[in-house]
Amino acid sequence: MKIMLIILGFLALGLGAVGLVIPVLPTTPFLLVSTFCFARSSERLNTWFKGTKLYKNNLETFVRGQGMTWKAKLRIMGTVTVIMAIAFIAMQNVLIGRICLAVVWIAHVIAFCFIIKTCPSKHGKSGEVT
Repeated sequence: MKIMLIILGFLALGLGAVGLVIPVLPTTPFLLVSTFCFARSSERLNTWFKGTKLYKNNLETFVRGQGMTWKAKLRIMGTVTVIMAIAFIAMQNVLIGRICLAVVWIAHVIAFCFIIKTCPSKHGKSGEVT
């Protein structure tokens, strides 16, 4: 089971890293999966991952319960909005699909604006979120 978690952790880490370059692929959910897998499989991998710039720039404040910066929230909301807009346009003859997408998009915006905490953009060198 540990080996499966390690493999899944590295796969999610790779997809999260690709998501930094390709805006269609979301970074944060994949990095959260990596965090989960490494924490459950190997203390050494968990410590290594938490020391990476990728973790510190994208997840550290969120995992500590401090929330996310507006910059991070806007980056995520922008990406999701673009992807959902493309899907919305592609579903021009599917009314129920468009309604579902609109409801999910509104819930997404409400969650990021009113539920997920917003923290200041500076947390020192190790916790800076960009």
